[in-house]
Amino acid sequence: MWRQVAALHSRVEHRLTTALQRHHGMGLSEYRALGHLSAADDSELRMQELADRIALNQSSVTRLVARMNEAGWTYRDVCMNDKRGVYTVLTDAGRALHSRARSTYEQTLAAALDEAARSSPELGTAVAALRRAFS
Repeated sequence: MWRQVAALHSRVEHRLTTALQRHHGMGLSEYRALGHLSAADDSELRMQELADRIALNQSSVTRLVARMNEAGWTYRDVCMNDKRGVYTVLTDAGRALHSRARSTYEQTLAAALDEAARSSPELGTAVAALRRAFS
């Protein structure tokens, strides 16, 4: 069963990445980062906190944030209390992009889970449990 769940996760992530890239010019990590920033107080997170929330290491998040800054979706700000601390702050453009991409993400996720549920009774049970847990 675990192998099936791992395969499902991989398939779903691939479909989400492809859909977000095709329709919005962003990857799944960018989408998740923008989502966490959108939900954060003042739409900002310290770099390490963002890394923890999207499960990437510090150097990967540094590169991710650099791409998002260059695209105009975020900007960097120095922490007033700790001059060594750096925040990533969501811009209006980043918030708007995340908002537009949300329906693509949700529709793609639902379609991928529906397909998985039809493909295997065991996965169907797992998908139903996931949907109950997150609804």
